[in-house]
Amino acid sequence: MARSYNLADLIEILAAAGPDRPALVAGDERRTYRQLSERASRVGHHLADAGVRPGEHVAILAYNRAEWIEAMLGVFKIRAVPIPVNFRYVAAELRHVLADSDSVALIGECSLLAKVEEIRGELPKLRHIVVLEDGSSDAIPGAIEYEKALADADPSDDFPARSSDDRYIMYTGGTTGYPKGVEWRCEDIFFGALGGGNVLGDPIGSPEELAANADQPGMAVLDCAPVMHGAGQWVAYMGLFSGAKVVLYTDHAFDADKALKLLAEEKANVLMLVGDVMARPVAKALASGGYDTSPLIAVASGGAPLTEGAKQALQEHLPNIMFLDNYGASETGACGPSVGAKEGTARFMMKPGITVLDDDLNVVKPGEIGRLARSGHIPLGYYNDPEKTASTFFTDAAGTRWSIPGDFASLEEDGTITLLGRGSLVINTGGEKVYPEEVEVALKDHPDVYDAVVVGLPDERFGQRVAAVVAPRPGTSVTLEQLTEHCRGRLAGYKLPRQITMVDEAQRTAVGKSDYKWARTVLE
Repeated sequence: MARSYNLADLIEILAAAGPDRPALVAGDERRTYRQLSERASRVGHHLADAGVRPGEHVAILAYNRAEWIEAMLGVFKIRAVPIPVNFRYVAAELRHVLADSDSVALIGECSLLAKVEEIRGELPKLRHIVVLEDGSSDAIPGAIEYEKALADADPSDDFPARSSDDRYIMYTGGTTGYPKGVEWRCEDIFFGALGGGNVLGDPIGSPEELAANADQPGMAVLDCAPVMHGAGQWVAYMGLFSGAKVVLYTDHAFDADKALKLLAEEKANVLMLVGDVMARPVAKALASGGYDTSPLIAVASGGAPLTEGAKQALQEHLPNIMFLDNYGASETGACGPSVGAKEGTARFMMKPGITVLDDDLNVVKPGEIGRLARSGHIPLGYYNDPEKTASTFFTDAAGTRWSIPGDFASLEEDGTITLLGRGSLVINTGGEKVYPEEVEVALKDHPDVYDAVVVGLPDERFGQRVAAVVAPRPGTSVTLEQLTEHCRGRLAGYKLPRQITMVDEAQRTAVGKSDYKWARTVLE
């Protein structure tokens, strides 16, 4: 029987071809391809026995750990849809994602599930919870322990046939503040973001061809990015589908010294980082010496830009290193590698099907500015949001369908594309995406705040930091500390303003919109 591009089919192909190859390392946990597939099968059978049906959504709420990957593959085993959830979310954000995604089951770490209990009564569709032990003593009523669930479940691959049309969803920030679920077909995400079975060469022609990767020399990828985000998750699956050993960095906070020791222990050939927020601490740690980096071939980065300064700092200690600094987005997939900066702005050699379009969906002339667009293997749209889908995905006069998420760019004479920034003013702080409107709403909810405008300012470590211009109500005053505390229960920590300037009145445009250019001038 022909196999599909459902991710569970693909991992089963590799498990059959190279069962004893090392697949996954996470802390003290190690899995071969056979073990990974078998434990994922147990997850799938448990969820099916609990009543989860094909097409239904299962949320995953956890830090990097082996069970994260097992759970995701287990959901795919039964043709259900995994929903990665940001572990930094507070209760209000969790409520939105779990409700918006229509999740019927949730697999999560005990300490993180405690936040879900606060809003459990507002999630009528959530009917089954599986707890990953993390040392917490929190009680999660009605939940079943992950290891007990697996012990009682069938490890076989006895599942109904799957489809390349099975769904994959990745939640990303929305311009109204709340995240939106970008919905892909499995076949499209495999070719659009997961390497197509051959990261550095031509994509495979059929799922069965993936078996050949089990005969390739063993590589090791150290993935320091959170796998609940696209950048970290896509690199993990690129590694797995290429037959590599994927090593997850499992500490809850990034420590460059620990990462470099792990790199040496596992003889990693590729180090995956999140922009300067991780690259600069790694360069600083390397300067102290004492690390064996001899197996390292490449440093990859995703989720946030890797600046030329950070690259140079790394190259001082890794002179022969190759950089795999790729542009990607939840709506476009992985699009192409960086080829250096032009006047301080990132420039990329994009894959076929990626170009720059004007407002009439025509390719711009070299030197002109338009919006980055991708055709071919692109998402279906945003889950449960036809209005947002219609504003991002377009079909031109020739019948070609495009994903145009809003990044302004220019097409260069040599065919490269220079990114100029996102029209939605998204702030990228350490790989996390923050939309100004969400922070503005939270700030203006404070009783002493009359108006607020939020922008991203350059930050040496995090790429950008969240900053705000605040106009207090007449006769009142408010401090950064007070506003931070006020927002803490409403927003994840990375969204909190790090810098605030007080003004008598927040300037607005002629049509009453926030004047972000003015706000940036005031703050700078």
